[in-house]
Amino acid sequence: MAFDGPNIDWSFTAGGDLSTQQFRFVKLNTSGQVVAVAALTDIPVGILQNNPASGQEATVRVMGISKGSFDASIDEGVIVGTSADGQIDAKAVTDTTEYVLGQVILAATAAGQIGTLLVNCMNPTRAN
Repeated sequence: MAFDGPNIDWSFTAGGDLSTQQFRFVKLNTSGQVVAVAALTDIPVGILQNNPASGQEATVRVMGISKGSFDASIDEGVIVGTSADGQIDAKAVTDTTEYVLGQVILAATAAGQIGTLLVNCMNPTRAN
């Protein structure tokens, strides 16, 4: 069963309807609001913990242990980042265009399932 644990959460204003984005990566827009991730190369600010409508408070896990909506079956220990729709996606540490944002600690066995990951969006990195 997916779980969460020690964490750092920040509050932002939802810059759009995020009611279907819970446990997915979100990013900042130019107004400092959070919006849905739209590309593999986006820089997420964290994982959305609630499901706010536009203009409501969004709780975003920027670092710690979080539940996540997985894009596919991903095993424990795999390095992950965002898919184009904000779900948890396996990453190759040699990819210079996509960000490494965490590691799976409780696998999901199919797309759309909720698993658990260690997440760190405070210092997103890419391969050099």
